Amino acid sequence: MKIHEYQAKELLRKFGVVTPRGFHCVSVDGAVKAAEELGGKVWVVKAQIHAGGRGKGGGVKLARSLDEVRQHASDILGMQLVTHQTGPEGQKVRNLLIEEGADIKKEYYVAALTDRATQKVALMASSEGGMDIEEVAHSTPEKIIKVFVDPLVGLTDEQALELAKGIGVPEGSLDKAVDAFRKLYTCYMETDASLAEINPLILEGNGNIKALDAKFNFDSNALYRHPEIVDFRDFDEEDADEIEASKFDLAYISLDGNIGCLVNGAGLAMATMDTIKLFGAEPANFLDVGGGATTEKVTEAFKIMLKNPKVKGILVNIFGGIMRCDTIATGVVAAAKEVHLSVPLVVRMKGTNEDLGKKILAESGLPIITADTMAEAATKIVAAVK
Repeated sequence: MKIHEYQAKELLRKFGVVTPRGFHCVSVDGAVKAAEELGGKVWVVKAQIHAGGRGKGGGVKLARSLDEVRQHASDILGMQLVTHQTGPEGQKVRNLLIEEGADIKKEYYVAALTDRATQKVALMASSEGGMDIEEVAHSTPEKIIKVFVDPLVGLTDEQALELAKGIGVPEGSLDKAVDAFRKLYTCYMETDASLAEINPLILEGNGNIKALDAKFNFDSNALYRHPEIVDFRDFDEEDADEIEASKFDLAYISLDGNIGCLVNGAGLAMATMDTIKLFGAEPANFLDVGGGATTEKVTEAFKIMLKNPKVKGILVNIFGGIMRCDTIATGVVAAAKEVHLSVPLVVRMKGTNEDLGKKILAESGLPIITADTMAEAATKIVAAVK
């Protein structure tokens, strides 16, 4: 789960990380009112979408008068903002953050994330803040400093100081940088985040350290512990079909191909998509019905897949373990009848109650194509679609 920058900064402030003063707003008049309340002579008008690169796409503007605040807010609100993370279709801007200006002397990058290799938390920082960290890693990897934190110990002052010195924080601001790193780590751990990124973390002219931008991703499996973070969820920023699938406990992700996939188990779903690609076609989705699929869930899965106009065929690939093949077969038949299936359907099932499942399919009277192996299933669905 992702959240907006203004929400991320709200979390950071809760844990003591210093951020610029700012207000979230959803209208042009609200933006002007926010600037008036902030006071000063310089404001930043920032589009709020779940994607990076907003500045390059025209979604972040500096204003030196209230008239400019109004103009920028009017230009940005409602625009279809295209960045390298949104894809060519872009994302409609429905929210703004109006912030006070900052006296930027130097920009840094810092992030906390889980490192699977060491089974620790990696805190990484760079002197090249404000840039895409991927570009820094590619062009100047030596400018990225990392420390690995044992979750049972926590981030030590020594590690935080190593980061601060490594990215060139001046002597007079080292204590403030160390304090910011420790608070960022605490925020990351206590919110069950999978990524907590500040880019840029700035050094101001007065020596203060401040989070000028922030990005958070959260482990969805832990959200039951954080209702206050769940409240941050913005459904306008998510795929409508993925939202619908989540209501039925279906793991669904839209893709660009034309063959819909319905599989039980994430690993088998990945292998099924790979097999489709191997045989010369492209999957239209990732869809894992899990180990507790019911007829209702299978029917909803079919409905969601067929909402995609690109889908020209469906491949059902089931390994019957906890999930019995006859249960899936019953669900497939019911779903095909309810949605009046008009595209080719290939079903491959192996495992518990396999013979019974195949019998149900055979006696359904529906033009279902069966297969015994993944290769055969992929060959048949690709041929049927072509």
